[in-house]
Amino acid sequence: MSNTDAEAPPYRELSPLRLWRSGTSRQQACLFGGWLALLALSVCMGVGMVIWGWSGIPIEFGGLAVYLTVYPPLWICLLLTLTLGWWWGAIPAYCATVSLALYAGMPLSWALLFGLANPLGFLVMVIGYQAIAMRRDLRGLSSLLFYVQQSFIACVFSSSGALIWSYTNDYERAALLPVWQGWWLGALLQSVCIVGPLMAMLWPRVERWLATHPQLLRDSHVRSRGSLLGLLASVTLGVLVYGYATFSLADAQVNPDALRQTMWIFYWVFVAIVLFMAFFGYQLFQHWQKSQDVLLAELQKLATTDALTGLLNRREADRRLAAEWDRTCRSGHSTAMVLLDIDHFKQINDQYGHPAGDAALRCLAAVMKSVMRKVDFGARYGGEEFLIVLPETGLRGAHAFAERLRQEVASELVSHDGASFRIQVSLGVSVVRQDEASYERWFSRADQALYRAKQGGRNRTELDEPEVEKLA
Repeated sequence: MSNTDAEAPPYRELSPLRLWRSGTSRQQACLFGGWLALLALSVCMGVGMVIWGWSGIPIEFGGLAVYLTVYPPLWICLLLTLTLGWWWGAIPAYCATVSLALYAGMPLSWALLFGLANPLGFLVMVIGYQAIAMRRDLRGLSSLLFYVQQSFIACVFSSSGALIWSYTNDYERAALLPVWQGWWLGALLQSVCIVGPLMAMLWPRVERWLATHPQLLRDSHVRSRGSLLGLLASVTLGVLVYGYATFSLADAQVNPDALRQTMWIFYWVFVAIVLFMAFFGYQLFQHWQKSQDVLLAELQKLATTDALTGLLNRREADRRLAAEWDRTCRSGHSTAMVLLDIDHFKQINDQYGHPAGDAALRCLAAVMKSVMRKVDFGARYGGEEFLIVLPETGLRGAHAFAERLRQEVASELVSHDGASFRIQVSLGVSVVRQDEASYERWFSRADQALYRAKQGGRNRTELDEPEVEKLA
């Protein structure tokens, strides 16, 4: 899978309700007005297809007679489905199909059922894009093959309307094949050769517009095993329906040449189906592998990271502390620890509320990340207590770092729910000693220094007592 396909965003639809409630007047006029115009155009073109007789047109291809149906509303409605969402394309498709059916004399009850054919095919395509995230610009091999595969299955599902059309027009069984084959083959060629290039041109601009208006989109749903199974079931059912219909209709042919031609068409389509199924299986495997990697990464993050601040949690901090202490003792180099907490944190919670206290913690974490080096690591060690480890850093460097951090925190403004306030921190600093038995003593000396900073008036940095003379 290419990087472009792997980074495809999930399938999201433009919500008509959110557009009506939150969209600007210009957006509403352009989108709703343009959609109504396209709906009317689809209805006119659908009726025109009946008038001009563009159904089941015989075409000689490589010595074989194939049948094609030209249906222009498909171009408009499939583009709307792939760019804006299923409802945007399904409603014009339904109206166009019902209108042409009524114009051709189909009873109303059958016309209402007949109109569901293309929306059903579009729904299969949407399920595919919801189950496996694929780019819709069709510029990568994976996205192109996936689109062709989904188009074929969607066309087979929508071609069920051909059987209703033939039944209501009292066609003989031998005459069903041209109508059915013309429907699915014509729809497939139009989807690939006309709608595909249009999507390649239009989708980058549509994608940028959708990305800048997330408030107008439906909430995306996490792709689950159920959606993948639904896609696999639709693909399998589509293939079975195609095979059964082809053999059943071909059996009704009394002309041996027509039967031979039908079997050749089925042979080549079956070859394409095998290739598509192999590709589909590969995509499922890739999706499963990627999902597992994402899940493992998320579990690893949950196990080692504090959810509120994004820093390491206490368990991971203890593991890193032990490892850094061992490394420092082996190398003989110097490593420093800075322990800090927010001054008068309880008063912040009492005065502004606990959500504001959480905002203060996030603000402190952001400042810590901004001043730390890549080799340093920080952790939320307790409620409002934080820890930073500075490898390859002596006492002077750690003291300078702590003072810079203290000043940066004091200058940062915390804002939450209309309230703004500043916070201050007290800090304790200690460095690793070679004569100590474990990292716990190292931590204890930093904790004692932090305690003296609080006792000495807060908003200050204190060093481990034996280290003060070395600094002096």
